[in-house]
Amino acid sequence: MTLNKGTLYLVPTPIGNIEDISERAKKVLSSVDYIACEDTRVTSKLLSLLNIKNKTFSCHEHNEIMASKKIIEDLKMGLNIAYSSDAGSPCISDPGEILVKKAIENNIKIVPLPGPNAGLTALIASGLDISHFYFYGFLDSKISKKEAEIAGFLKINVPIIIYESPHRVSETLKSLFKILGNRKIIIARELTKFYEEFIYTTLEEILKNEIKLIGEIVIIIEGNSLKEDIDLDSKITKLKELKYSNRDIVNIINSLYDANKNEIKKKLI
Repeated sequence: MTLNKGTLYLVPTPIGNIEDISERAKKVLSSVDYIACEDTRVTSKLLSLLNIKNKTFSCHEHNEIMASKKIIEDLKMGLNIAYSSDAGSPCISDPGEILVKKAIENNIKIVPLPGPNAGLTALIASGLDISHFYFYGFLDSKISKKEAEIAGFLKINVPIIIYESPHRVSETLKSLFKILGNRKIIIARELTKFYEEFIYTTLEEILKNEIKLIGEIVIIIEGNSLKEDIDLDSKITKLKELKYSNRDIVNIINSLYDANKNEIKKKLI
């Protein structure tokens, strides 16, 4: 006898305001055989507020490989299972990616529900041209790796979305200014919560005013403008500090700003 496989539901949860939970999400969380989640304590609190009684199973970044094996076996046995992270959509700077890959490998039906996402919530209030955008998520916590990641933003000419924790945000803003120069930024903090705030400023201004930022933070960075007049010396200095070779510096600046390669080489010498 062949068992019918179950369905894996990916369920977004509120990023702050519980009223953002959808009726469909509540129905799924109520009806599945159990809920796999990032933190059972957080999810149990949410379920209690929603008057939903269901079992939870821990599947987070430190145990996702092992936890996914059990979830997949249960899905193969015909159980229907929901997966949710603590806040927002699973897999977006949150666990769930390994589980989804395993489900695909085992031909298990996946049903993703639309719902809350901090990056998109901040983006639509940015006031920038968002016909195209680039989502990056969290930067590395180590400064050298973080700045190498930021250097990759030099080529991007659309708004960039990053997440940051309050205890690292000051350091990150300094690194962004050091490498990207002065750019418009939008800082969104405590989204959908009582103290929700949007700060429309520039990297130079926010560093000068030393604004203290608390709570969960999304930063939207203005993309590179290819039309701007460039200071070759400063661009070269920044790329040298990031340990790029002369050849790479020439190619990066030429690609970004259509600057003459011979002129860049003269500056390097």
